[in-house]
Amino acid sequence: MSIASDLIRGHTDTIILSLLSVSDSYGYKINKDILELTGNRFEFKEATLYSAFRRLEQSGLIASYWGDENSGARRKYYTITDSGRRQYSDNLAEWDKTKAIVDKLLYAAQNADKADNGGGKI
Repeated sequence: MSIASDLIRGHTDTIILSLLSVSDSYGYKINKDILELTGNRFEFKEATLYSAFRRLEQSGLIASYWGDENSGARRKYYTITDSGRRQYSDNLAEWDKTKAIVDKLLYAAQNADKADNGGGKI
């Protein structure tokens, strides 16, 4: 079963900031990490990922630099900035608030059953 991309799309920047808060990385590795963390159920399209990198870099939330690999193609690495760390923290707080509201709405019937002993009123 795959995860609906429209549910994740609005959190692309936060996901990238999260991974970069652990360590600097490059596009292919970030997408590979996302695939692994989701049990092979989700990965970004390459265009989505690189558009997000450009947007985050232009906003000053990440910075890039070229790696100095001894073999193979040179890789462009990304690192989170102090502003990016603050934004990531703000995004997590906003996510927690949003998740709590959505949970209440999606589980309204179950919550009403618990509160009303089966009365069904919200």
